Amino acid sequence: MAISVVELETLLKQSFPDGQVTITDLAGDGNHYAAEVIDESFRGLNRVQQQRAVYAALKGKMDGSHGELHALALTTKAPE
Repeated sequence: MAISVVELETLLKQSFPDGQVTITDLAGDGNHYAAEVIDESFRGLNRVQQQRAVYAALKGKMDGSHGELHALALTTKAPE
């Protein structure tokens, strides 16, 4: 089962309520997305730590072959 843009955005905004979240459906199939998350909580964290925070926010939606989300191109950063 695929995940919708709205559901993906909702999950990310729950964890990053003051952040800027931009989702792009790359293939139109609900399985391949790009996400940009800009949030103050990323300040001082390295890229791996930032991406782990985003994956935690997805609450298992990318967990292996049973996940609803197959691929996510992820860009994270603190606001400038």
